[in-house]
Amino acid sequence: QVQLVESGGGLVQAGGSLRLSCAASGRAISNYHMGWFRQAPGEERGFVAVITRGGGTRYADSVKGRFTISRDNAKNTVYLQMNSLKPEDTAVYYCAAEVSVVATTPNSYDYWGQGTQVTVSS
Repeated sequence: QVQLVESGGGLVQAGGSLRLSCAASGRAISNYHMGWFRQAPGEERGFVAVITRGGGTRYADSVKGRFTISRDNAKNTVYLQMNSLKPEDTAVYYCAAEVSVVATTPNSYDYWGQGTQVTVSS
């Protein structure tokens, strides 16, 4: 079993940048496809990005070209670099781990962190 802890959230002005980190313990993240999701108040949790065990990436259309997901297996950490932030990016951001499927749906993921709040002011 893997435990995930997100950090790096905060308050930023529109156009600014943040880098989120997801530190794993218990098992090596090299065993998992790692995803980032976000949930705004009153909305369902939605896909942001995924990085496969092999390093391949996929992004939601709404963040493509602005966000970059990466992984450092030696540090057992996944990152989400967020640039050109917009107010509509405001949400709680969660990282998740999945061993079998490269998925964009939350129900496919087995392990979740507690989330980190990102607030973008206009």
